[in-house]
Amino acid sequence: MKFENFQLIDRVVDLNLANRSIRCEATVPAESTIFEAHFPTFPLMPGVLLIESMAQTSGWLIIALQEFKRMPFLAALKEVKLRTFVVPGQRLMFSARLTHDGSGFAVTEAKGESDGKVVCDATLTFRVVEFPNPEFKNVMRDFGKLIDFPTEMPAHD
Repeated sequence: MKFENFQLIDRVVDLNLANRSIRCEATVPAESTIFEAHFPTFPLMPGVLLIESMAQTSGWLIIALQEFKRMPFLAALKEVKLRTFVVPGQRLMFSARLTHDGSGFAVTEAKGESDGKVVCDATLTFRVVEFPNPEFKNVMRDFGKLIDFPTEMPAHD
């Protein structure tokens, strides 16, 4: 994770197009300027960044299922639960499963876990549109390579 760059996923661990699911890992930075204010002497990963981590995990799943032809943008959150504190240095596993895809929207069920215990979960809705421009698509492909995302997508059922 690199909070300041909004890079919240370190690596794609598993991408299963047939099951419409993904798993990604991330480690909360040991140090970050964010912890100076959140909170002094009691550093915690902000809940909004846990939500964004679930959204990024879900987003990579949607990009894969769209075969890199369309881009998801977070549109709505439901049933968000932040179940426990997440601290610097903690290792996290985020997962998402697509539950709806159609009419320009996609919905996922996502969660974050640490040591087998759920730390957060939510239902996320995305607006799925064409990439705004080729440069943006290329930047996303380049970033995908950094997190072991398969940038050449095989066809799926």
